[in-house]
Amino acid sequence: MKPFVRLRSALRFGLTAGALIAAVLAATALWRHYMISPWTRDGRVRVETVTISPEVSGRLIELKVKDNQKVHKGDVLFVIDPSNYKIALDQAQAELDGQDHSLHIARIKAENRARLTELAVSREDRQTYESAANVAAAATLAARAKLERARLDLERTTVRAPVNGYIVNLRLREGDYVTSGQPALAVVDSDSFWVAGYFEETQLAGVHPGDSARFTLMGYPDIPLTGRVDSISRGIADQNAAGSMAELSNVNPVFTWVRLAQRIPVRMTIDRAPPEVTLAAGMTATVAVGKPSTFRDDLAFAIRFWTRIF
Repeated sequence: MKPFVRLRSALRFGLTAGALIAAVLAATALWRHYMISPWTRDGRVRVETVTISPEVSGRLIELKVKDNQKVHKGDVLFVIDPSNYKIALDQAQAELDGQDHSLHIARIKAENRARLTELAVSREDRQTYESAANVAAAATLAARAKLERARLDLERTTVRAPVNGYIVNLRLREGDYVTSGQPALAVVDSDSFWVAGYFEETQLAGVHPGDSARFTLMGYPDIPLTGRVDSISRGIADQNAAGSMAELSNVNPVFTWVRLAQRIPVRMTIDRAPPEVTLAAGMTATVAVGKPSTFRDDLAFAIRFWTRIF
């Protein structure tokens, strides 16, 4: 019986030791996967937005778009009443015509005086008529510039989309008065979607521009997206550096035994999304950077880690 008891004890010891080793290796592999590999659940879909501000003021007489409509670059968004600008264009054209006529007369007079001898006309008279012709030429140039400005203002009464995208949060209505330089509507640039991943600073050593990235959107868990790391932010707000009323740093109390890793924004491009995925700014995403690791990779890391220790 004694050999059997010893064998059973050895078997129990072996199974216990094997289970313990397997548990340690599995825990190390999981620790590497979740704590060292650069990934985060704190990802957001972002997009560039173009704010449309008219360059002329006036009453809106035509609204060509509606909320959430897709538009293409060059499509008409809205039209401002062009009546005043047509009148200004006619006035500028008439002013230019009058200046052209005045210039013609001034040049004829200057040329006539230039052909006369000094016995018939003095040098001062010649210079006076020549100066008058130059003044008329300058006035003509100013009138031509005014005409071009009036023509440009008339063209600007038709506002077009500067990019491909979607109309968002539309509040304009026909009859509204829009003011030059004031935002009227916004267009989301459909060609500029990207993902901002907020990685803990302990993971940044594994993140480099150009690295491949994988995104899993909360709304589309079965349709993974791919992309690449574009850049890493070089600064975040520091509460300890905020100035007080006396321009002194307001240092918050810090518990020395607790150190929380800061999260650093990382900008990542998105490869072409499949048609069934509707991208919208603000979507939540899980982000992983680099080649996807398998459990075998994590287990190999765990074995190497403990081998180096012992």
